[in-house]
Amino acid sequence: MPAPVTLPRLSWGDPASSRRALLVHGLGSNGALMWRFGVAIANAGWQADAVDLRGHGVAPRTLDYRVAAYAADLSATLAAARGAWDLVVGHSLGGAASVVAAAEHPEWARRLILVDPAIRPTPRDLEIVRASQEESFADPSKEAVRSAHPNWHEHDIELKSLSAHQASRWAVEQTSSQNTPWDVTDAAASVTVPMHILGSDPDVYSIYWGERLAGLRAANPAIGYSFVAGAGHSPHRDRPEETVAEFLRIIGD
Repeated sequence: MPAPVTLPRLSWGDPASSRRALLVHGLGSNGALMWRFGVAIANAGWQADAVDLRGHGVAPRTLDYRVAAYAADLSATLAAARGAWDLVVGHSLGGAASVVAAAEHPEWARRLILVDPAIRPTPRDLEIVRASQEESFADPSKEAVRSAHPNWHEHDIELKSLSAHQASRWAVEQTSSQNTPWDVTDAAASVTVPMHILGSDPDVYSIYWGERLAGLRAANPAIGYSFVAGAGHSPHRDRPEETVAEFLRIIGD
């Protein structure tokens, strides 16, 4: 089992709340970029904690960037949850790591929402991710982020720039190279707690849809699915109002 590191975190909401959520960002991002979910869930009466994953934000650097290592760090947050996390929200890489943590430790979380999760990226997906990360590291300025994403909220522009400055380029590159093949489908199929995939729009760009998604849902019919029309891989930044509305509908079911 990979040795875990202690992940730094940000929090939204009342620390005394009986409902606690963990927010897990994607590759090259940081915990602060999950702020839309943090604000929404705090306003709903929850406490939400967002972590920086290893090699990202201000989290410790290591040599191991397998999905299993990211999952070990997430599993180690159990003590902070005062029992199981009531909800874990994982985006992209964070979704893949959350799936592995939940499969290996059923007591870790009571429910998962996976935002366009990187469960089994195709070679094309991995090339798109590689090119996107190279672009982010080549020019991490706010001006570059704003040019690429003119409709994003100013917080997201600021924080995406910050995340590129903070993240270890080596860690991001190793996350791709150390996960070959990148496939946590078996773990996702074995998760026993309720799980919902909140996807992005395949007509824009989605990292997880089509035959891969259909196969997973056939193996685990309890997995729910919906998507945000008009949103790319990060729906909480591309279509925040629609994403939050769908998110609150899911947790209200």
